[in-house]
Amino acid sequence: MMRTALKSLRRALPPGLQQARWLNVHEYQGAELMSKYGVNVPPGVAITKLDELDAALQKMKNEAGEVVLKSQILAGGRGLGKFMNGLQGGVHICKTDEAPGLAKQMLGSTLVTKQTGPGGKPVNTLFVAAKMKLVNEMYFAILLDRSTAGPLLIGCSEGGTSIEDLAEKHPDKIVKVQVNVHEGITDEQAGRMVDGLKVTTDKAAAAEQIKNLYKLFVDSDCTMVEVNPLAESADGKLIAADAKLGFDDNASFRQKELFALKDDSQGDPREVAATKFDLNYIGLDGNIGCMVNGAGLAMATMDIIKLHGGTPANFLDVGGGATTEQVVEAFKILTADKQVEAVLVNIFGGIMKCDVIATGIVEAAKQVGIRIPLIVRLEGTNVEMGKAILKDSGMSIIPADDLDDAAKKAVASLSG
Repeated sequence: MMRTALKSLRRALPPGLQQARWLNVHEYQGAELMSKYGVNVPPGVAITKLDELDAALQKMKNEAGEVVLKSQILAGGRGLGKFMNGLQGGVHICKTDEAPGLAKQMLGSTLVTKQTGPGGKPVNTLFVAAKMKLVNEMYFAILLDRSTAGPLLIGCSEGGTSIEDLAEKHPDKIVKVQVNVHEGITDEQAGRMVDGLKVTTDKAAAAEQIKNLYKLFVDSDCTMVEVNPLAESADGKLIAADAKLGFDDNASFRQKELFALKDDSQGDPREVAATKFDLNYIGLDGNIGCMVNGAGLAMATMDIIKLHGGTPANFLDVGGGATTEQVVEAFKILTADKQVEAVLVNIFGGIMKCDVIATGIVEAAKQVGIRIPLIVRLEGTNVEMGKAILKDSGMSIIPADDLDDAAKKAVASLSG
């Protein structure tokens, strides 16, 4: 239920406000991983400091003295993005003598794209890549298909742009191949995809690349492997010129090396803090902070706030067995958000007993020093004990009898 509710919420959120509960890695990290599986990738060097640039340029420049500078952020649309300092484009093909000036404007700056939202993402790493001679660009991806509960290969003989645009302009060129997860990819399936991609070079070698990408997908617990473009080079190789990889967060216990690559600088600081304490948090653009236990209750709380004329500032589920420490940290996250003008706590005590949550609320209020209206609705196990703890706390807490009452009081507190 938790995962379903979160996915429904993500679809309703604008770019930049979506929480990703799976691991994404940067392009240079993905290229390194793919190369370990025998996938052809463009050569490149990742740098985090300007004094590392010259060595990378000397290593990556071609005969014409050209390289590609690629901003590393966890969002698409980099090429058409714009830096907050005014530089247009997060990817630049340039001469080596132009590279230092561009790198200085890119590294350490914030890049805004269609997928980042207006706040953008910080560019802490530049990928200095060799300029490839590509003669044919295609699209290839491996996803998990709900209808078959297994991997689905998707290909298109046209590439280099979004799959949505490709599907709209060239629906007849989209090829789909279902793979039985228990049996794995077959030579026939790999060959069918190669034919659908209309590969003009060595088809047997291309099929091996498809199988290598599938092995990466399975072995690394991927949720997605998207290669766009998958391209043919002038020397006849099939190359994953640019790729986006996603990994299932449920597999973190067996993919420790991969999850050590997580770049917290690319996430919402509130969501990063929440994850450290096993809290489910998504920031929104309202002014009433919500803390609940249970995804369904969170959705209902946000809906009823909206019904009574308010706007929720977040989705925050502390879970069914939250500790006092988690409740304290949840309050810290909520009150650190400057747009939050009131906090509504809505708890149904089951596994999470009302006296435990009440103790956590009081402790949090004391530690954080809440100076905004705090509305609390408790129901369920040990509810009377919980209400007594709140009443005797000496804190300025507004009690509510039910969810409707709580939402009305939260909205009213903003104009009080």
